[in-house]
Amino acid sequence: MNIMKNYSFKSLTDAEIEQLCKRPKMDFTSVFGQVQPILDDVEQNGDDAIRNYTKQFDGVHLDEITLDPKDFTISLDSNVQNAIDQALNNIYLFHKHQTTMDLEVETMPGVVCRRVAKPIERVGLYIPGGTAPLPSTTMMLGVPAMIAGCSTIVIATPPDENGDVPESIIYIAQKIGAEKIVKAGGAQAIAGMAFGTESIPKVDKIFGPGNQYVTAAKMILQNSEAMVSIDMPAGPSEVLVIADKTADPAFIASDLLSQAEHGSDSQSVLVITEDADIESINKEVELQLNELPRKEFAENALEKSFILTVESSDEAMQFSNLYAPEHLIINTSDAEQLAENVRNAGSVFIGPWTPESMGDYASGTNHTLPTYGYAKMYSGVSLNSFQKFITMQKISEEGLQKLGPTVEILAEIEGLQAHKNAVSLRLEKLKQLTES
Repeated sequence: MNIMKNYSFKSLTDAEIEQLCKRPKMDFTSVFGQVQPILDDVEQNGDDAIRNYTKQFDGVHLDEITLDPKDFTISLDSNVQNAIDQALNNIYLFHKHQTTMDLEVETMPGVVCRRVAKPIERVGLYIPGGTAPLPSTTMMLGVPAMIAGCSTIVIATPPDENGDVPESIIYIAQKIGAEKIVKAGGAQAIAGMAFGTESIPKVDKIFGPGNQYVTAAKMILQNSEAMVSIDMPAGPSEVLVIADKTADPAFIASDLLSQAEHGSDSQSVLVITEDADIESINKEVELQLNELPRKEFAENALEKSFILTVESSDEAMQFSNLYAPEHLIINTSDAEQLAENVRNAGSVFIGPWTPESMGDYASGTNHTLPTYGYAKMYSGVSLNSFQKFITMQKISEEGLQKLGPTVEILAEIEGLQAHKNAVSLRLEKLKQLTES
């Protein structure tokens, strides 16, 4: 059985290659129309609106839509707690080393310019629920928020059928110092954090992946009176695997399937050299697919995915940079060398022993990454995502005298007389002081 479509790079035209790089179209027109009334309702009716939508969409009635993590005593299975703690430690170490040193430059005598990093004060972290809870995303967003020093951290995640939040997420919320957990998902949760309600603190920036309704809500709200920014636009999750004859077919199949099992709209792309054993890879995909609990999701995703055969690993990288994958796995004999040529990717996994799963959970890098080709112009979430950078300058008397005339000329060119006056008055004052 060959589920994935097959293409040959050398037989494709430039237009066909461009078409292959396009993701399945997301039609937001109708989604925006469905989401906007929800956002308006939450803005006007706060907690009551969120209760109503949680009942309508999740079938759960909530008396209280938020909880305080500090109110809970969590007792996790020791293996689970140890796994979370190790992942938290690695994510902490990698993001802690991203701390930006304050910058100070004397651009000319008497003119000192500085840049300082300050935390975004209030942040909202959206943790999807859906078919499975995601403590990993809670760590990926919560740890850099904590390191940055965000004063208010709000987590939103859909409740289970009993109206509860998984203990693993509450445990991580305690570790990162989250103030509230909102027991809601979808557009209503995004709106609650963007506008603030009776029980949900308003935030300044919203992070986290989600379905098309969550994405639409984020896109609408960042351009609204809610005065909120978002981490990045995002589509369905994806992986591109580059492999040659040295790659183990079982490894390749497992990497393709680990992405495909996310959901039916995920995409797995395999780019292989002509000497690779495609027949063995297809057999492994079929064998492993039939053993998956989420087989249906993975099978649907693979039907939308494809295999591209290339003449060399360099040609594979050429296509990868055009495709700009969220996750890029390089499983070739020259993986290290090939990785140096990556221009567009969210996160890169190098060599046979580096499955995407390691970065998804515990290596230390962040798994909140640009999808849908946005890796061409967006970075994944990092410590900087939770910071803003403020520039400062201080001009001495000497600096004003040396640079002031330049500013006067430039202001005059632009016809901004008050700008020129602000300098000219000071220069005249210095002249008087010098002469007296």
